[in-house]
Amino acid sequence: MRMTDRTIELDCGKLTPTFSQRLAAGLAPLTSLFRGLRNRMEINALHDLNDTQLRDIGLTRADLTSAFLASTFFEDPSEHLTRSARNRWRLSFFRSHEE
Repeated sequence: MRMTDRTIELDCGKLTPTFSQRLAAGLAPLTSLFRGLRNRMEINALHDLNDTQLRDIGLTRADLTSAFLASTFFEDPSEHLTRSARNRWRLSFFRSHEE
């Protein structure tokens, strides 16, 4: 008795996206733009904090200024501030452990 194996080839790589997937993909640049503008306004509000409060969150006034200068109007400056705060934390962490 012989048994023949049959394989069915399905082309799953070419599924057409649903309407909601196409809508989300189309709106992604717009939501990214609004997120960047919102973060820019929030960072601008950080100028109201005094130097001690900024130091508590790992930032300086120079970080705020450089975040705005390093990014264009449509880019999100919060990434620059996050990097600055992390780098400052790493430096202070390693300096305190060397002593």
